[in-house]
Amino acid sequence: MPFADLADVRLHYQFDGPTGAPVLVLSNSLGTDLAMWEAQMPRLTRDHRVLRYDTRGHGQSAVTPGPYMIERLGRDVVALLDHLALDRVTFCGLSLGGMIGMWLGIHAPARIARLVLANTAARIASPDSYNARIDKVNASGMAAISGDVLARWFTPAFIAREPATIATIKAMLERTAAAGYVACCAAVRDMDQRDEVGAIAAPTLVIVGMHDGATKPADGHFLVERIAGARLVELEAAHLSNIEAAPAFNAALASFL
Repeated sequence: MPFADLADVRLHYQFDGPTGAPVLVLSNSLGTDLAMWEAQMPRLTRDHRVLRYDTRGHGQSAVTPGPYMIERLGRDVVALLDHLALDRVTFCGLSLGGMIGMWLGIHAPARIARLVLANTAARIASPDSYNARIDKVNASGMAAISGDVLARWFTPAFIAREPATIATIKAMLERTAAAGYVACCAAVRDMDQRDEVGAIAAPTLVIVGMHDGATKPADGHFLVERIAGARLVELEAAHLSNIEAAPAFNAALASFL
């Protein structure tokens, strides 16, 4: 499995799709790893060289001392692109990945050809809730929060209809390193990009889940109102819309790309 040894972190990454095709980077949500994008691979690899990576503190990437900041996670992406000799890419991030995408669109615009911000926000509505989550994980581990997190990630109907998928995602969440999760929780809690997102100039697609209680549809509308020319797609899903509404998510992404 390929790893990039960067200045202060080792990142795990994976390429799929035809060599020489335009590169599309996928960035995972808090508490997941690059496998969260499996439902997108068959469609996206038709036309793109897809680069997935595990965010610092997640999956097989290194867990460095926290807390982290969105800037640190964004600079990880720039360093990974440099390591792989990729000058300019399309970037799609969901939740935490979308927050990283905003940072890149604002602070590294020359590296971003197109930007997809899915189920994300420029500022989390209730940052104090992350302190309670951090305390719970520090005290009792990832399994202590998995039930509540899954209830935010998916609608009750999807949970009832897709028990095998839920079991897979639950296992992914619970194997996330507690220290890495807590460090990234702090990055989400402390982030506020509301005054800067208007500087994003890359063509941007914003995807929201109509039943998303973590990053509400209003958070997506906020982004569309401030990023010039941004498009909005609303999906019948909760937070992990790329999984719950995979066909519609894939169609929206493919059309935009």
